[in-house]
Amino acid sequence: MTSSNPSPPPITVFASTTPDYDRAKAVKQFDETKHGVKGLVDSGVQKLPPFFVHPPETLSDLKPRPGSESEVPTVDFSAVETSRAAVVDQIRRAASTIGFFQVINHGIPPELLERTVAAMKKFHEQPAEERARVYRREMGTGVSYISNVDLYNSKAASWRDTLQIRMGPIAADPEEIPEVCREEVRAWDKEAVRVGELVIGLLSEGLGLGAEKLPEMGLVQGRVMVGHYYPPCPEPDLTVGLTSHADPGALTVVLQDHVGGLQVRSKDGWVDVKPVPGALVFNIGDLLQIISNEEYKSADHRVLANCSKDPRVSIAIFFNPGEREKTFGPLPELTSAEKPPLYRNFTFNEFMTRFFKKELDGKSLTNFFRQ
Repeated sequence: MTSSNPSPPPITVFASTTPDYDRAKAVKQFDETKHGVKGLVDSGVQKLPPFFVHPPETLSDLKPRPGSESEVPTVDFSAVETSRAAVVDQIRRAASTIGFFQVINHGIPPELLERTVAAMKKFHEQPAEERARVYRREMGTGVSYISNVDLYNSKAASWRDTLQIRMGPIAADPEEIPEVCREEVRAWDKEAVRVGELVIGLLSEGLGLGAEKLPEMGLVQGRVMVGHYYPPCPEPDLTVGLTSHADPGALTVVLQDHVGGLQVRSKDGWVDVKPVPGALVFNIGDLLQIISNEEYKSADHRVLANCSKDPRVSIAIFFNPGEREKTFGPLPELTSAEKPPLYRNFTFNEFMTRFFKKELDGKSLTNFFRQ
């Protein structure tokens, strides 16, 4: 991929693979450039900095099973009014097995989806000094551009940069959102909330609770939007775009472009979540797995390093409770003598504090609250 921006000078501080290679120092120097992985690509790097190289146990398992993408169902929301019970059943089956499904005919104009992806791409492809203005590891302003949220405590870094924006319950000041994508991300959030609330209601019906039970818990009020940018990777077999993990919140919606690379772990191995034009990808988070007493399953997922010549862009919104001190646990309606609660109660604040104390590494969050 070529860039219209002047190329910065090559970065050489990462080249050492000698025994005295100082990984912590290299990571810190990379972070302090504030240019992200995009900065490395623009500098012409042809070999991965060593701290991006993942261990053999990760690299040996990067291929999906042939034909496995058919396991992620696509649900047509144009049938919600005429065949609601059938749609509820489709979503219930997906949520209780693979934990992922795609939604088409959701009512969000295709032009808005395309504009949102284009605007996020434009942000990440601005001159490095423009991106660096919002490069920070704290979310005090509600806006943060970083490379790898777990850069300092992960086993290896991933080939990805991210723009994070807090959308609720107290949204970031619109003036803090980079102007290049401000209008689009706010419009996308509004539409995603509408569809997300519908999905939460259908999931509630799938549990036999009625359409209002889960929405009344305020599970879409706390929202963080992340705009991921996965540049083409010079050595995609040595790293990943996003390590295997489960999302901590209630529900996640993802708008992805055409490039692909998202995978979900099924009982039989890794499954591709192929891009479907105009579709939104939804996945169950750990909190909803706990609330449902494991009627629904959060799933480990990952993104492969980008082997395309085009960058990959995806924009996710994490739906979370708006009240941090509210107590959560398995709903009493879903527990019985035959199926006792599998988790203890906790505040959402305790839950998220625990999440941020660990690197992204699969199911250890739910296991921590298991009883």
